[in-house]
Amino acid sequence: MAGTTSEPRHSAGQRRTVDEREVARFAALADTWWDPRGSMRVLHKFNPVRVGYIRDEAARHFGRDPSGLTCLHGLSVVDIGCGGGLLCEPLARLGAEVTGLDPAATNVEVARLHAERGGLAITYRDETVEALAARGERFDIVCAMEVVEHVADVGAFVAACCAVVKPGGLLFMATINRTLKSYALAIVGAEYVLRWLPRGTHSWEKFVTPDELTDAIEDNGLSVLDRTGVVYNPLADSWRPSHDLDVNYMLVAARPEQREA
Repeated sequence: MAGTTSEPRHSAGQRRTVDEREVARFAALADTWWDPRGSMRVLHKFNPVRVGYIRDEAARHFGRDPSGLTCLHGLSVVDIGCGGGLLCEPLARLGAEVTGLDPAATNVEVARLHAERGGLAITYRDETVEALAARGERFDIVCAMEVVEHVADVGAFVAACCAVVKPGGLLFMATINRTLKSYALAIVGAEYVLRWLPRGTHSWEKFVTPDELTDAIEDNGLSVLDRTGVVYNPLADSWRPSHDLDVNYMLVAARPEQREA
């Protein structure tokens, strides 16, 4: 239950990418995940853009109709760093077979309880993506949204994420660019001025540029298909896709289909 802690399961000899300080901080916020006016309110506002991007790009790639209510039916999805399940639940409602992964056991318990109350069949695990990769688990769609800026080793984390993408599958990632603009808006503005996020949520030095992330993904055998920015509209109090990658951005990459011998 919320308030408990445990070590995330992983195999001996695995290269660890989890930053334990980050895990502890998000675990302390576990009970606030589903409060749209609480400390996760920005993520609640941001979530429709993430879901729409994943839905539309996945539908295009897998030959589905994005307007279909269950357009992800039959596709296996893993959400790495799922937190309280904010992304898992809408993807499950679109028909996907969803697994949520988080190293913080408290987050997993919150997510599992909320899904059960909503009648959603989502598998939640308090373990790392490295553990999945070591077991050879593979998924049609792998999501790591707003996670890479919190890990201890970006290269190792990206490699593990890529490893669990099936041949012909997709990898979605979202993070924050490392620019002066992102320092001004994502840290000074969001944490200190507007107080959208608790102070210390982000470290500018851990932000990753789109080119750095693209290179890391393509070094692991995937091809980046699209990169898009996400910007905030203060008049509408909402987020929208944009050509501006200076602060928040998302990308999608594909693993080539396996060639028959």
